[in-house]
Amino acid sequence: MRLADWVVLCGALAFIVLYGLWRGRGSNSVNKYLLAGKTMPWHAMALSIMATQASAVTFISTTGQSYVDGMRFVQFYFGLPLAMVILAVTAVPIFHRAKVYTAYEYLEQRFDAKTRALVSAIFLIQRGLALGITLYAPAVVLTVILGWPDWLTTLVMGGVAVTYATLGGVKAIAWTDVQQMLVMTAGLVAALTCAVFLLPGDVSFLDAVTLAGAAGRLNAVTFNMDWNDRYNLWSGLIGGMFLALAYFGTDQSQVQRYLSGKSIAQSRLSLLFNAVAKIPMQFFILFIGAMVFVFYIYEKPPILFERTQLERLQSASMRADYSPVEQKYDAAFDLRKAAANQLIEARRRGDAGLWRKGLAEYGGAQRELDAARRASVSLAEKAGGGKINDTNFIFLTFVTRYLPAGLVGLVLAVIFGATMSAISAEMSALATVSVIDIYKRHFRTTASDRHYLAASRAATLFWGCYAVTSAHYAKSLGSLVEAVNILGSFFYGGMLGVFVLAFYFPRVRARGAFCGVLAGEAVIFASWYFTRIAFLWYNVIGCVVVVLTGLLISSLERRVGFSPRGASAPPMR
Repeated sequence: MRLADWVVLCGALAFIVLYGLWRGRGSNSVNKYLLAGKTMPWHAMALSIMATQASAVTFISTTGQSYVDGMRFVQFYFGLPLAMVILAVTAVPIFHRAKVYTAYEYLEQRFDAKTRALVSAIFLIQRGLALGITLYAPAVVLTVILGWPDWLTTLVMGGVAVTYATLGGVKAIAWTDVQQMLVMTAGLVAALTCAVFLLPGDVSFLDAVTLAGAAGRLNAVTFNMDWNDRYNLWSGLIGGMFLALAYFGTDQSQVQRYLSGKSIAQSRLSLLFNAVAKIPMQFFILFIGAMVFVFYIYEKPPILFERTQLERLQSASMRADYSPVEQKYDAAFDLRKAAANQLIEARRRGDAGLWRKGLAEYGGAQRELDAARRASVSLAEKAGGGKINDTNFIFLTFVTRYLPAGLVGLVLAVIFGATMSAISAEMSALATVSVIDIYKRHFRTTASDRHYLAASRAATLFWGCYAVTSAHYAKSLGSLVEAVNILGSFFYGGMLGVFVLAFYFPRVRARGAFCGVLAGEAVIFASWYFTRIAFLWYNVIGCVVVVLTGLLISSLERRVGFSPRGASAPPMR
């Protein structure tokens, strides 16, 4: 880190946080603190929704995911536009007209307090677990750059986020997110530009795209139908749509964004903007990872991107075992580079025979390179390194070693700011559910607005402390972007199913909804434990089980003439 990087990093973060606090002033009531007094314009909500989802996990891990597995992860988002349109038509007007602080308040209006409490508890468990993963992402950054202990990083980042989230509430968080998205856009453009311009002078942008495609790193769409494949067109369209419906339609961290809107129309616009913009943004981030892969065709990458593990391999005690692996890796790198030049020459000449020969050598060299990397991982793990997955270190290694002064600080500002945006929104959502759905509903039902405002601030502080503590356990989870989505898929199917019952099946009663959620969660965890079905399908399975169970139990209740509270739904308007 050079002086220019520190200036850019500190200056950008200070501006983002202070601007958010300035815009969040006057949050002196529960309504203003938790819902911004329903004054947010559509563009602020739209960028806040995008920033909340596009955390540092996205920026750090998605680029690394593209480097090792290509761009097929973009298919994860193919169902999102459909989900946004459905939610804009249904969930937005229902929640607004119900005049609720949380999505789970509506469940009591529709069913009963027991169902509301169950789904609120599921949200607190799921989002609470994800909070630590989100906060751990910047700890990876400073571990790579400064060698700081990760506990110190999480403490500093969590402390800053807690400060402005506690003081300014949702309004401060949303306007901070707006500035963060502007900085993120600048950082993305800078990173891609540098990745391309740092290539050798005789390698054009078209050449780089050719090499990325030849290595399978531009595989944005895969049509094979495989239940065990995490990312293909069908899992993305169907499973991804169900996950997006659950995330944006039932997760309070997202619902709270559009509940703060000036009107139903403004909230709808915020979701429709994300329907249009999310896939291109994610494609762009993944493409950066593919270009970083091409850059490392000509600049030899470390055999392990995690510096501490690489130093372990290079120690005197490991030299005898590591040297043969290193030699194979170096030889494979040279072969791949030569084959890449052959492919470029074949493309320019239009020589099909030379292209086939070069492609075979290129693929063979890549396999040898991958085998050497796997061998190095195995050696490091046997030497006491624990389970190693260096995906999260790939992009950061490129940034810190090769980007010019100032741009490193800009990219780090993106990563740090994105983390603060994500965890502050999640802390606010967790605090809202804790106070409105648990504390106010079951413990202190008639206190003053001032009391609940103080309770909301205290709950925000509590969840911030919880985030810092739980972040320690995220380091062994591999690709962080996958870890977040896998964790969400364990719970979102059940949450989505109960809202589908509430919105679309007016004859389903409270007992059917409650038992449906329990059955859906049981089947999801059974699918995880007993099968190899890809996690995106958990959202579909859970939702379907909840709906079928709710319909079955409610039908049986009607046959025996049992009529509990929550027998019918309010009309949809």
